[in-house]
Amino acid sequence: MDTTIMVPRDFTAKLLLWKDISYHDMELIDQVQTIPDLERTLCSVLGVDLPEPKKGVLLELYVQTVLFCREQHFNKEQTSALLSIVKSIHEANVETPLNNSEQCLRYCNDLLLCHSVRRPPFSINLFSFEEANCILNHIQDHYLRHYRLYKYIFTPQVKLDLFLTYSGTAEQGPSAAEDSSVPASVINMREEEADKKRSDSSETQETTTTEEEEASDGSTDLKALIEREVGQQMQQVSRLLDERIRGTVSEHNSRIHDAKPNQKGKK
Repeated sequence: MDTTIMVPRDFTAKLLLWKDISYHDMELIDQVQTIPDLERTLCSVLGVDLPEPKKGVLLELYVQTVLFCREQHFNKEQTSALLSIVKSIHEANVETPLNNSEQCLRYCNDLLLCHSVRRPPFSINLFSFEEANCILNHIQDHYLRHYRLYKYIFTPQVKLDLFLTYSGTAEQGPSAAEDSSVPASVINMREEEADKKRSDSSETQETTTTEEEEASDGSTDLKALIEREVGQQMQQVSRLLDERIRGTVSEHNSRIHDAKPNQKGKK
């Protein structure tokens, strides 16, 4: 399983006419009238192969887009382009579990501009200004407003696992091997010295064992102290992150409301 987390990035808008849905596919979609048949057709055309509930949520998004196009009396080219626009915005959103609402909002505006201004080969005037404005309102109400819900469903949850490694006493390496080229008399002398050292070391063995136990107790206390301090720091960081996320959501919602045009115009 790939655990790489993508960093939020900016997206480049490009023409999406007939990118995901061909003219023949649009004829099939126009012939379907019931919601279940429309879901099956869109699932086949767009290749939606996801487990539930992801599959149902994504098909519901595409079905609502098709119904919106029918209400606005969009032609096949406009419907195909709008479905690809919604699909691209969704893919940009679920590319990373991190917050990329600013990038998705700019990408949405760039895509609509790319299909509303005649500047070939970079953009075409597929939608008029009024149609583009109506599409922007629809996307804001039906997708960007529920941005975090889609991200929660389609992206993995990120958790921070903290591992602590303690380094202290170095392990003693194995004793050096005896050199076969040393004379026998020298070897006997070394053995006598080793026996003498063994008798001396037996007297200090108890003292050394006591010191090691005290050092082990000190290391355990230090580990507990570090874990307690790290736990307190993690709780503080988690609280700050929660406050930052709530502030970002509030700012994003206010920006969406400010971007919507005034609906109380002339009747």
